[in-house]
Amino acid sequence: MREDTGLYVLTGPLLPLAIPTTLQDALMARLDRLATVKEVAQLGAVLGREFAYEILRAVAPLDEVTLQRGLAQLVEDELLYQRGIPPQAIYIFKHALVQDAAYQSLLRSTRQQYHQCIAQVLEAQFPETAHTQPELLAHHYTEAGLTAQALPYWQQAGQRAIERSANVEAISHLTRGLELLKALPDTIERTWQELELQVALGPALMAIQGWGVPEVEQAYSRARELCREVGETPQLFPMLWGLWGFYQMRGELWMAQEVGEQLLDLAPRAQDRALLLLAHNVLGDNAIWLGAFTAARAHMEQGMALYDSQRHHALALRYGGFDPGLHSRYHAAFALWTLGYPDQALERRHEALTLARALSHPQSWASAAAHVAMFHSLRREWQAAQELAEAGMALSREHGFPLWLAWGTIHWGWALAEQGKIEEGIAQMRHGLAAWRATGTEIIRPYFLGLLAEAYWKGRQAEEGLGAIEEALAMAQKHKETFCEAELYRLKGELLLSLAAGNAAEAEACFHHALDIAYRQSARSWELRATISLSRLQQRQGKQEEAHQRLAESYRWFTEGFDTADLQEAKARLEELG
Repeated sequence: MREDTGLYVLTGPLLPLAIPTTLQDALMARLDRLATVKEVAQLGAVLGREFAYEILRAVAPLDEVTLQRGLAQLVEDELLYQRGIPPQAIYIFKHALVQDAAYQSLLRSTRQQYHQCIAQVLEAQFPETAHTQPELLAHHYTEAGLTAQALPYWQQAGQRAIERSANVEAISHLTRGLELLKALPDTIERTWQELELQVALGPALMAIQGWGVPEVEQAYSRARELCREVGETPQLFPMLWGLWGFYQMRGELWMAQEVGEQLLDLAPRAQDRALLLLAHNVLGDNAIWLGAFTAARAHMEQGMALYDSQRHHALALRYGGFDPGLHSRYHAAFALWTLGYPDQALERRHEALTLARALSHPQSWASAAAHVAMFHSLRREWQAAQELAEAGMALSREHGFPLWLAWGTIHWGWALAEQGKIEEGIAQMRHGLAAWRATGTEIIRPYFLGLLAEAYWKGRQAEEGLGAIEEALAMAQKHKETFCEAELYRLKGELLLSLAAGNAAEAEACFHHALDIAYRQSARSWELRATISLSRLQQRQGKQEEAHQRLAESYRWFTEGFDTADLQEAKARLEELG
């Protein structure tokens, strides 16, 4: 029920067989004994389980005295409850079966006439209701058999539900619209309507089921077919964006990159700054996972420069909670940290969280919390990672965001392991990875498996850790996701050393391979970690001078971030080696 109008959103009467014949007869007998008010009960039943007096008065073919007398009789006979005094009164059928009996007693043609009358009256006399509750008009036009009039309202109802993060409701409204479309002739207008519905459906499916599920691909692939039929259209960009999100989360990064380049090509032709902003975000995101950190930084900086929170946050409502201002900032933080600028990365992190709080949009906040928790795991700051993971998990449970819930659970488990709660942390991480798979994503982020391997290493479970590393490296190779490939080889070397001292040569080869990857990617932070690991091994091998020289060169490159765990560890190692 809506507090402003007292309207109840009717989802349709029960099937006649749902009421036992004897009970239905008894209910109808009561209404028949009230013959003078039966019509009032029937019209109220068409309005819904709850209905407002002012709406009933507007549609009833009765004078006000007769109408109020009829309602009073129904209340006295305990068929209706009354709250308030006309014209502000709200009436409620005592039982759904009473409403259904009254509804079913109408001829089908009469019901349709009533539904049509109600929809037209709402449209003409109650424009605020039509705006705030389009599902009401969609329902009444549908039941009136006026599909063409119902469809725009089903779409509006779905979009409004998305804006409230009521994504289950949105999927229901938009799916109902798509079902109704099947009854319409195959015209260009029908094609346009289906395109609008499919593009609106995609983000709601992403939020509730995950970005990589087949239903998301079906919605956007169908939208692509429709775009080919109608030619260049404003729906082309959100359709391509949806396919990008699907490919990206399925690990098909080469396809995601191709779509991203199409978006960047399309944005200037559309002469829309918002689309250019989204295109840079998409390409920057791809670049992060492809290990192209310099390109990622450039794209995200362009995205931040283009973003205006007042003008562009509305994009998140159409693009699956994807606020481009947030997205560019926390991905810029990833790129800057990896390139060796921890303090600048931290500044972007602060900007992201400040913006997320100001936006007050649940899906955007859940996404930001998940990504910034990951940022703190990069910096080895378990307390901050845990706080953000827990906040994002709570919001994701409340609103039903399975992807961000899984992401948060993985980082929460990592934070537990960092505190020494190894078994509990590993269990939570494995739970999070299973939940991640359940969202339909083909790829487990190699970085997540790397966190699990690190927990196994700290728990002296080297064989299990190596298993996680091998799975991560296989994933990275298959999907070309090289974001943390250097770190995976470093961890592999550490795990080999903890498994057996005789693995020193193989471990050293892993450390050198990690350094080669880091040099190629300009990934100074991954390079520093690999150098620290190599220096420990070289010290044990008696190569203290070589270890000191290499580590000193890596450490001296940095100009900021000296309070971070990695740089503090490097400094301590240099003092020990010196």
